[in-house]
Amino acid sequence: MTTIYQRLHSLGIELPVLPPPVVAGYVPSFASHIRSGDTVYISGRLAKRNGSVWAGKVGDQLTTEEGVQAARGVAIEILSVLHFTLKDLSRVKRVARLFVMVNATTEFLESHIVANGASELFLAVLGEPGTHARSACGVAQLPFGACVEIEAIVDVVAERMDVLCEL
Repeated sequence: MTTIYQRLHSLGIELPVLPPPVVAGYVPSFASHIRSGDTVYISGRLAKRNGSVWAGKVGDQLTTEEGVQAARGVAIEILSVLHFTLKDLSRVKRVARLFVMVNATTEFLESHIVANGASELFLAVLGEPGTHARSACGVAQLPFGACVEIEAIVDVVAERMDVLCEL
């Protein structure tokens, strides 16, 4: 059976040891992710190219295909957050929900296609646990002018808790 890490390798994806910052030099007043019980809530991650925010409006400065690639890159960042948090991506039970925001012109009608860049990557890497509910919308602007922002809710396998009982 192929492991998640073998699938990442076959796709040419190497996860960073630490998730990249939201934006280099920016100190957020929120957490990049929060674990509550068996659920990980991942704050919106911005699209990056060559380590910097990938800025621009899809439908004007960027094509739909560039938007798809941006969303795919954000999905890789989300996987890096999960790997950092869980230490093992096989502990992902289900990508429960994605919310994909595309910085787009008012005429752009393909936010759902841009979002497929993330959805298809999760399916390719995680298999069935990568199947998720999703919303995708075009917005007037995103922080730092980013072209795509994605937040995620992920169900995870609980950590094993060995309890010692004294009689």
